[in-house]
Amino acid sequence: MGAPPKTDAPIITADKLATADGFVFGFPTKFGMMPAQFKAFLDSTGGLWRTQQLAGKPARIFYSTGSQGGGQETTALTAITQLVHHEMIFVPIGYTFGAGMFEMENVKGGSPYGARTYAGDSSRQPSQLELDQAFHQGKYLASITKKLKKEQAA
Repeated sequence: MGAPPKTDAPIITADKLATADGFVFGFPTKFGMMPAQFKAFLDSTGGLWRTQQLAGKPARIFYSTGSQGGGQETTALTAITQLVHHEMIFVPIGYTFGAGMFEMENVKGGSPYGARTYAGDSSRQPSQLELDQAFHQGKYLASITKKLKKEQAA
């Protein structure tokens, strides 16, 4: 709550969401749920909700937490409710990442709900396995989005 926006990162406004074919939303966990800033962004989409402009669009999430047990599952579950109210199609990663989902030797974020990392005190960077899982998640969502677009065009 006070971190300035990154000047080199594009910022999307709520009115532009309707033009997207699908979504991957990423955010840190704050006290076991999405941060207030992201919730406020979603709260600003009431007009899109009322006109169902996001209905049927695939969406997924990735997130970070400060510690193991830092609210990863509750963050995912509370975020999914926001997508459902917009009638978006939540596309979980499930176990499509294969053996990487079962890695037990190293600290690794990630669950069937989505890719994630542990940030600790902000000094920890995502591991290669976490980055690979996030890449897989994006690629998987893109394939689902293409299938849905193709079906809608038919």
